[in-house]
Amino acid sequence: MRENACKNCRLIINTKICSDCKNTNLSEDWYGEAIIFDPENSLIAKTMGVNKSGRYALNVR
Repeated sequence: MRENACKNCRLIINTKICSDCKNTNLSEDWYGEAIIFDPENSLIAKTMGVNKSGRYALNVR
């Protein structure tokens, strides 16, 4: 099964419902990846608007 990215929060997941925002609007068409370990101290997480640790797509179509 191909991984999907949530179109709302960009979290990369293997399920049909986003575990972060509970959105079902997912896409298989995404590229780039950022892995956030410490969102409170990460400049990338702040730039992306990420509040939780996880794998996030840089671009979701």
